[in-house]
Amino acid sequence: MLRWIIISIIILILDYYAFQTVKTITKNYWFYAIYWFVSFFVLGNLIYHYSSFSRSDRFTISHGYALAYLFGIFVPKLILLLFMFGEDILRAVLVLINKVSNSNPDNIAYSASRRGFVSKIALGIAAIPFASFIYGIYQGKYNFKVINHVLHFEDLPDAFDGYKITQISDIHSGSLESKEKISYGIDLINEQKSDAILFTGDIVNTKAEEMNEWIDTFKKLEAKDGKFAVMGNHDYGYYAYGNDKALNNENQRQLEEVHSKIGFDLIMNDNRKIERNGQTINILGVENWGASRHFPKRGSLKEATKSIGENDFNILMSHDPSHFDYDKMELNTNDRNNHDLITNETNIIDFEKHIHLTLAGHTHGMQFGIEVPSLGIKWSPVKYRYPKWAGLYEEAGKFLHVNRGFGYLAFPGRIGIWPEVTVITLKKGTKVV
Repeated sequence: MLRWIIISIIILILDYYAFQTVKTITKNYWFYAIYWFVSFFVLGNLIYHYSSFSRSDRFTISHGYALAYLFGIFVPKLILLLFMFGEDILRAVLVLINKVSNSNPDNIAYSASRRGFVSKIALGIAAIPFASFIYGIYQGKYNFKVINHVLHFEDLPDAFDGYKITQISDIHSGSLESKEKISYGIDLINEQKSDAILFTGDIVNTKAEEMNEWIDTFKKLEAKDGKFAVMGNHDYGYYAYGNDKALNNENQRQLEEVHSKIGFDLIMNDNRKIERNGQTINILGVENWGASRHFPKRGSLKEATKSIGENDFNILMSHDPSHFDYDKMELNTNDRNNHDLITNETNIIDFEKHIHLTLAGHTHGMQFGIEVPSLGIKWSPVKYRYPKWAGLYEEAGKFLHVNRGFGYLAFPGRIGIWPEVTVITLKKGTKVV
């Protein structure tokens, strides 16, 4: 509790400083009362939800909203604080100059009038992130975008020229709320009329039971050649059950049943062949494997490819994009998931068999960023953690696509990074530039 007292004091001191902006432009005491009521309510709500919680609580809907309200209210106030701090520094400099030079004190009055102008500018700018948070929480998380890519391969079997794949990722059913909005997303996927649907993991936040009320919704997904899936780091139960192996195994058993009820063919270090006119392509799926030491490492490319030919065309589902090109490192044997199978896994780029296309998710694009494709702008803070964090990448003749996610986690919204339905069309031959 001491920690929360210290945090609250720091927040309230900063909040009081930001409040000076409001005092500069209005003397309405009812407005003051509302300001402080909202501040104390948001802070109190956060303390109520986070002062005592289990491992999995951080991913519940109510905990997510407590965090969202804190960011939505206090991030704009930080902007106010920065403007006022800058103005105070300038005012202090002016006072010092007046004292040293014995200038007319009217300069100080001018500085005070400028403070009111700066306050209005600060409030106007602070309104932008505030409005963004509100939109992101109530609309942005359902602003589904269909993103199309056409990829050319000289060794694509002729029968698969024009083959369409829809990729979705990171459903995180424990965070979902609106059946109507999610059903709209499902209909949008079906409208693509793809040959196959590939889901790249994290169907739940912590427990298999989170998906129970959503099974009937997601079982409506349709694809001619099937719906294939892999597991993500959240699907193993560690966020709920820690290192309790028995509970983790039971959670995984239930999760496998969930996939089956939806109609997902769950591929775990294995592969499936899709055949057309006597020709085939392979859909590979590995369990979670990423460079981070904090997540389970059960993925095995060797197991997934042991039954495929040297010249086969291969599409891989691997939840974590760091699997694609991570630098080899010493794995921490004290990892909290050290009871997992931690393989001596090479990255996908250096793997002995050719993986033409890898599909991943995991990053969500941090659910926050700026993307303006027409201007070539694409940025999110998550890029400093995952250099390949969203969209299409090519390296050493191999493609990686990182899906921005269908759902959302912890923060119940999206700002600038919208939920994604990816449609990839495979074409025979070389891309014409």
